[in-house]
Amino acid sequence: MDMPVPNQDVLARKAALVARLREVLPANAVIDDPAETRAYECDGLSAYRCAPLCAILPASTAEVSAALKICHEMGVPVVPRGSGTSLAGGALPTADSVILGIARMNAVIETDYPNRVIRVQTGRTNLSVTGAVEADGFFYAPDPSSQLACAIAGNIAMNSGGAHCLKYGVTTNNLLGVTLVQMDGTVVEIGGAHLDAGGLDLLGVICGSEGQLGVVTEATLRILPKPEGARPVLIGFDSNEVAGACVSDIIKAGVLPVAIEFMDRPCIEATEAFAHAGYPMCEALLIVEVEGAPAEIDEQLALIKKIARTHNPVELRESQSEDEAKKIWLGRKSAFGAMGQINDYICLDGTIPVSELPYVLRRIGEMTAGYGLGVANVFHAGDGNMHPLILYNANTPGDLEKAEALGADILTLCVEVGGCLTGEHGVGIEKRDLMTVQFTPADLEAQMAVKDVFDPKWLLNPAKVFPLASSAERRQVAA
Repeated sequence: MDMPVPNQDVLARKAALVARLREVLPANAVIDDPAETRAYECDGLSAYRCAPLCAILPASTAEVSAALKICHEMGVPVVPRGSGTSLAGGALPTADSVILGIARMNAVIETDYPNRVIRVQTGRTNLSVTGAVEADGFFYAPDPSSQLACAIAGNIAMNSGGAHCLKYGVTTNNLLGVTLVQMDGTVVEIGGAHLDAGGLDLLGVICGSEGQLGVVTEATLRILPKPEGARPVLIGFDSNEVAGACVSDIIKAGVLPVAIEFMDRPCIEATEAFAHAGYPMCEALLIVEVEGAPAEIDEQLALIKKIARTHNPVELRESQSEDEAKKIWLGRKSAFGAMGQINDYICLDGTIPVSELPYVLRRIGEMTAGYGLGVANVFHAGDGNMHPLILYNANTPGDLEKAEALGADILTLCVEVGGCLTGEHGVGIEKRDLMTVQFTPADLEAQMAVKDVFDPKWLLNPAKVFPLASSAERRQVAA
């Protein structure tokens, strides 16, 4: 496919920008060849693509600061990018923007075991944070399914969670401090290794802000001692609703598993063919894991199995070895990739009260039938963070639009039952126009006023999060 030819004004602007960026960055850190910038034209939401003016790959906070100062002076929008695993279009560039990738910033800066913290550059992948401390008996708790690839910067931007967030919380519960570079190049330290910072909770504002307020280059993270042991149990059911009711009863009983994961038949079949985890072929499957000392594990699992039996499970299987436990989790962690081998899909992440699981699962089934599309369900059931995968054919005209309409209906349902639009994927462009479903005009105005303070020119991650109609005036003034 031929690349579009930019007009002369755009080419001149790009040349001037690239020349200035090369004054403050190494030559190989500035990518302006159109063939090479295509690698940055989308993220995990690959249905939408747009090549940026150029991409830069700084290796330090100082380089990020110098590059942002130039873009600020020239009025060039900047899109921060971690590993590009965003499923909501969070790192989608605009044609007039610079992609700022932090992949080269992956060092461990400091490890402090007595105070149980680690400070890293935010291009470091999620799993490699645990890799840096596990030999000494520690781990980093948030574990999104993309943890092998996703960067800490993206985890902070979207407030990512993972399978074990039921017990340990999401990124915001494990983030103690950040180094933030504002759009004008100003470097700010927020929070730190201490338990809590005085003054305004700016760290809570930054975590989950989707690159709208600044570029996080370093992070101080909480690390935890590895538990003495952990053991999962597989519970199979003959319907999604019954599995949802079982989750609700486990939570109501007061027992706190480290994770409760849900998969339905389409996902079970795809995952089993891909990972050969030994899953039972049933309509719905729960993976419930507990941890602690052997006696503690036995006591918790006994109560969980007692609750499960009241729902007449078709299979109830407790892991008997560490290898079997790893295989169970390999299957769950492979679910999104396994589904991708057999179908195009949109992955949602609406969050609901756990008590509403049976109702919401039934309604999703009814909605799916109405649209004539398939949906595979795999999600963090313990905290109600749902991940319906809407299956469609990208080569069939109109299928993507139909899938997006079904997704909007499902997310609206999540809000109607007392939940929210996103649990960990963020808003990006995917849910931008649904923000009015959850927030009033006054709510949105308050949120945009915060961006005004951090990024008055509205140059950071443009056209994301806020409905275009709501933010039009601000974006036009900034331009």
